[in-house]
Amino acid sequence: MNNTALITGASSGIGLELARVHAAHGDNLVLVARNKSKLDELKKELEKEYHIFVFTIKKDLSQPDAAQEVYDEINSKSIRIDYLINNAGFGDFGMFSETSWEKELRMINLNIVALTQFTKLYLKEMLASGSGKIMNVSSTAAFMPGPKMAVYFATKAFVQHFSEAVANEVSGSGVTVTALCPGATESGFTAAAGLGEDNFIDKQKTPTSREVAEYGYKTMMKGKTVAIHGMKNYLMANSVRLVPRALAAKSVRFMMER
Repeated sequence: MNNTALITGASSGIGLELARVHAAHGDNLVLVARNKSKLDELKKELEKEYHIFVFTIKKDLSQPDAAQEVYDEINSKSIRIDYLINNAGFGDFGMFSETSWEKELRMINLNIVALTQFTKLYLKEMLASGSGKIMNVSSTAAFMPGPKMAVYFATKAFVQHFSEAVANEVSGSGVTVTALCPGATESGFTAAAGLGEDNFIDKQKTPTSREVAEYGYKTMMKGKTVAIHGMKNYLMANSVRLVPRALAAKSVRFMMER
């Protein structure tokens, strides 16, 4: 019997590639995103190529109670989730005093609230069965303050600490929690965050979404708690602990304003 993975934000970027990677390993899929047409295109592609079952749900997870609604719909279809992948998320660029509160509230709801609620709902089921894997997509941003993207960096810090804490709580239960921490990635993130075309992230040589997805799958299956993709990102994330906090903030702001 095939395992089933629930992947949020599956219509593009890392989420889309995670769907392809899981499908290639024979997993059935439940894919959630706002763009139903893209999800259905992906469903058709994966079912044809890998002969798996794919169920798609159109949902804006930045809205209140969206995670509960998705959970209820999946249960109504009697679909058991073996792997929960909280991938959906977005950022916003600008001085906090000038950015949109409405957009930031949606960001908090998506990056934190939906992720936490999905984890709460499925963790209980996984613990009851003695098996299951959860992967929360964090970021190297989780390890430092982020001037010009203050709320986004803060949401990822929550994801990181939350994931590590729950991973400790379930240690030895047969359930694992992984925090996947990509750095800059070719994923469409910068456009969605409003960084513009001439930004410091897109000027870098960055890994593809597929590379990050394959790394994420491998580390999740191994049950690794903190999975930082790439040596450069690993060194950057850990070097923050060696410098004064104010200097870390200044360094991030310098990069943001390049």
